Amino acid sequence: MTSDPTSVHRLTPDELATLFLFEALTPEQLDWLSERGSTESRPAGAVLFAEGDEATCFYVLLAGTITLQRNVEGTQVEITRTAQRGVYSGATQAFVPSTEAPRYLNSVVAVTDAEFWVIDAAVFGPQIRVWFPMAMHMLEGVTIGYRSSQAIIGQRERLLSLGRLSAGLTHELNNPAAAAVRATAALRERVSKMRGKLAHLATSDVDPKALVALTELQEVAVERMVKAEKLSPLEVGDAEDALSDWLDDHGVSNAWDLAPTLVAAGVGTDWLDEIADTMPPEQLPDGIHWVTYALDTEQLMGEIEDSTHRISALVGAAKQYSQMDRAAYADIDVRDGLISTLVMLGHKIKESGKITVVKELDPDLPTIPAHPAELNQVWTNLIDNAVHAMPDGGTLTVRTALDGDRLLVEVGDTGAGIPEELQQRIFEPFFTTKPVGEGTGLGLDISYRVVTQRHGGDLRVVSRPGDTRFQVRLPLTAPASAG
Repeated sequence: MTSDPTSVHRLTPDELATLFLFEALTPEQLDWLSERGSTESRPAGAVLFAEGDEATCFYVLLAGTITLQRNVEGTQVEITRTAQRGVYSGATQAFVPSTEAPRYLNSVVAVTDAEFWVIDAAVFGPQIRVWFPMAMHMLEGVTIGYRSSQAIIGQRERLLSLGRLSAGLTHELNNPAAAAVRATAALRERVSKMRGKLAHLATSDVDPKALVALTELQEVAVERMVKAEKLSPLEVGDAEDALSDWLDDHGVSNAWDLAPTLVAAGVGTDWLDEIADTMPPEQLPDGIHWVTYALDTEQLMGEIEDSTHRISALVGAAKQYSQMDRAAYADIDVRDGLISTLVMLGHKIKESGKITVVKELDPDLPTIPAHPAELNQVWTNLIDNAVHAMPDGGTLTVRTALDGDRLLVEVGDTGAGIPEELQQRIFEPFFTTKPVGEGTGLGLDISYRVVTQRHGGDLRVVSRPGDTRFQVRLPLTAPASAG
């Protein structure tokens, strides 16, 4: 609720001319303003006007300090704070014709006792168009065009980002899916061969005790396969040669096809000797083939299991990233969003070259209230920019820590760095250092607004050649509402 003004009086034309907004006006124009405007004083803590209320007045600060605020999910987030004499606010777009009653776009609160020069927007707005017709036409066009461009390009930026992530996710999903398809086809073939060998053994009058012993050896081999140590390529080659020689010596056909499976299962010639001791020589080839096919099926099922787990993990990361099952505003662990974003961008990181990802994620950080989907967009923009800054490879570092009463998320790269003269501009809308057509210049602008306006946090950059760090600081508790 706004407070009532006190100490109302008028400013003379000479006093109005000391304000930078009016210093170039003619005496007649200053007289007109002097007759129609007046001063108002507000005590510290008073709300000059509230966001969303009908915009009835145009205000110019004469003395004191004020803060400009926006309502974010029921809390007042400070956008800026100033004590500069002459700054203006309120019905700043009163010159734009509209069939609807204009509304204040934000709230202004007096931090200290403050004094303002005030004029009725319904009186001042049309007069501006009379005094500066060409300028108002141009300003109106720029204002409307800027809003439209920012909305359209901002939406385009999000769609492009979604497209890049979708392409990467599709590629990442395709690899394990294709592996599962290949393993399933091979598994079907192996099972068919197992049935054939088992049928052949069943009709060859094999000793039931030998068949039981063979089955037990098979189970031992399966257990050994799970624990088998990974061999070097040279060791694998030597082991396969040794097994192939043994199989050839014992009349087992297709030794070249069986040996790789047996080596992968950790099987050696000693185990084959055990099988030879349990089977009649004429039945030994069928027995070894049957056991080998059984081992092969275990390996193929392991590949299918690994592939489906990978698919499940990717889908889980996509679900976490999109926040499909989360409230729009909730207490979150920022590590979840960072990890899912790295998964979603994994394909791009791999494609970009020799980039090493270092994750320094403090496991003891508290949860914080936030819009998780919006923060994931911030992490996407920062990580994507870091990858782009290292075309020849480097180190991408994602770090979290407590920083006083804030939670710090830092995304760093070892690229060429951002020149000092550009560091103040990188958060400006449409500013980009990427070649034409490769960037909209809204990624960091969107990130800055999400962090500062939506979360009451802070986003800054520290950069020198070989060490660029974007630092996001987020409050541990929801920003308090302004009085």
